[in-house]
Amino acid sequence: MPITPDQRAEIDALRATPRATLRAVSEGMEAHLYRAHEVLDHGFIRVIDYMGDDAAIVQAARVSYGAGTKHVQNDEGLIRYLMRHWHSTPFEMCEIKLHVKLPIFVARQWIRHRTANVNEYSARYSIMDREFYIPAPEQLAAQSTVNNQGRGAVLEGAEAARVLEILKSDASRSYDHYEAMLSQDGQQGLARELARMNLPANIYTQWYWKVDLHNLFHFLRLRADPHAQYEIRVYAEAIAKVVADWLPIAFGAFEDYRMGGVTLSRKAIDVLKRRLAGEVVTQEHSGMSKGEWREFEGIWAESGAAKP
Repeated sequence: MPITPDQRAEIDALRATPRATLRAVSEGMEAHLYRAHEVLDHGFIRVIDYMGDDAAIVQAARVSYGAGTKHVQNDEGLIRYLMRHWHSTPFEMCEIKLHVKLPIFVARQWIRHRTANVNEYSARYSIMDREFYIPAPEQLAAQSTVNNQGRGAVLEGAEAARVLEILKSDASRSYDHYEAMLSQDGQQGLARELARMNLPANIYTQWYWKVDLHNLFHFLRLRADPHAQYEIRVYAEAIAKVVADWLPIAFGAFEDYRMGGVTLSRKAIDVLKRRLAGEVVTQEHSGMSKGEWREFEGIWAESGAAKP
C-alpha cells in the first residue's frame, strides 16, 4: 500500500486547514499540494511545498515587481523566448519540494541529478518496511540485442513465472534475514547500520527532494523521455503532470522546445540546407559517422516527415 491510513489522515488534516498568504500561489498547484500520486506498486510522489508561478519567471526576467505584466500574451511570449534561447536563470526562481517513495535502485539513478537538495530516510536510525518493487508481468523483458542499456522482448509463460518467483523469494528471504539480525530476542542484535547492507535494491526508500525549475526541467527532459528506464520514467511522468498544472505557460514552452524539439549539429544543419536546395545527400557525403547519420535520419522518421 503506497499510503498508510496515518499518512492519509495527515494529508487530509493538512488540506483541511488552508491559510491566507500574501505570496504568489498557483491554483493548479494548490490542487496537488500534499496529495499523494501513486507510482509503481508501492511508490508515490507528493508536493510538500513550492515557490513561484509563471508570473515569477517573468518578474525575475524583467526584475520587476508585483505580478509581472498585465498582458498574459506578453508574458507567454517572454517565457517562450527565454526557453528558446536557453536563458535559464529566471526559471531558477521557481522551486518545488517533493516527498517521494521509490525503490532504492531507482533512487540511485535519480541521485545522479546532483543539482537538488535531498534528505533520505535513514536505515541507520530506523527499520525499513517490508515493501519491495516487483515488476508487473508486462515489464519483465529480456536484454535488448541492440542497446546495452535497454530492454528487448517481454518474457512470457514459464520464463516470466520463474523470474517473478526469484524476485519475490529473494526479496522476502533477504528481509527475513534482516529482521533476524536486528532481533534482540535472546541475542544482542546487529546494529541497524550494518544489518541494512543485506537488503535488496528493490526495497522502497523515501526522501524529500527540493529542486528549482530549471534543473527540474533538465531532470524531466532526460527521465520522462521514452528511452529512459520505465521505473524512473513513470515517476518523471507523474511529476510532469503536476508541473503542467503548476506552470502551464512554462511547461508548454518546455514541451515545445525541450521535450518535442531536437538539437542539430553543424553538419546536420548543412545536410538539411543541401537537401532543401535539391541535392541528394547520403551518409558517405554528409561528414557524419554512421551513428550520427542513423540518429539524424531517425528524427525525420519519428516525426513522419518525408525525406527531401
